[in-house]
Amino acid sequence: MASAPVTIAPLGATLGEGPMWDVATQTLWCVDIKRHLVFRFDPATAALSSWTAPGEVGWVLPRAGGGMVVGVQSSLYGFDPAGGSFTPLIDPEPHMPGNRLNDATTDAAGRIWFGSMDNGEQAESGRLYRHDHRGCADAGLAPVAITNGPAISPDGTTLYHTDTLGRTVWQVPIRDDGTLGAPTPFVEIAAGEGHPDGSTTDADGGVWVALFGGWGVRHYDPAGTLIETVRFPVANITKIAFGGAGLRTAYATTARKGLSAAELAAQPEAGNLFAFDPGVEGMATHAAKI
Repeated sequence: MASAPVTIAPLGATLGEGPMWDVATQTLWCVDIKRHLVFRFDPATAALSSWTAPGEVGWVLPRAGGGMVVGVQSSLYGFDPAGGSFTPLIDPEPHMPGNRLNDATTDAAGRIWFGSMDNGEQAESGRLYRHDHRGCADAGLAPVAITNGPAISPDGTTLYHTDTLGRTVWQVPIRDDGTLGAPTPFVEIAAGEGHPDGSTTDADGGVWVALFGGWGVRHYDPAGTLIETVRFPVANITKIAFGGAGLRTAYATTARKGLSAAELAAQPEAGNLFAFDPGVEGMATHAAKI
């Protein structure tokens, strides 16, 4: 059984997202989308660093050859933490000014799987993209208002893709060439139990789904059976990442967004970075080849 989550860094994020463990530096990275901030947290020293991105920043991933790649507003950027510079690389949706990038992951081949969303959270204009050696392309899934939580199974054959407003996590076969097969429902979250946000997979193939407005993170087995729900003292959990020694610590980002003054008073830890013992081992994040 997982332990109770505790705050490890008081970020107070408006919309904390994208936790990612960097094995090379043994640090945890995450973002605050609405405040345009990229964070690095060192659990060994509790040191917290931040950088201001040139727009709403959805995620940060390690980049092959050094540095990072981040999703900022509508484009992929190269990010150099040492110098603090952000360099635009690719804009997959120049014709969609109302969209922004939201969540991402990488696979063992170095491909980046990332989604866009309607920044107004209404129109079904969000799409899932794949970036690989051939460039950036629409992955071919049906558009939704908010794409979320792309996650990859340990054997690299399944993509988990979330339609947040549709309250559904889909499982999608990944072919050898990186194209996708037909999606089928993996889990559906009932009305009133929160919205599925970011997803993460562990070394056993388990899928961990963060619940925005659901006060917890759900752990499912590869067949979609609920194993456990980890309860939080805050309502909006956005995503977890495995890190620390043996990749056996779960780090979780949370959000203050959408909470009333009374709710914020009742949830003083909302927006903080949390950690807990998940009872399982995670997988290392692969560097993006871009």
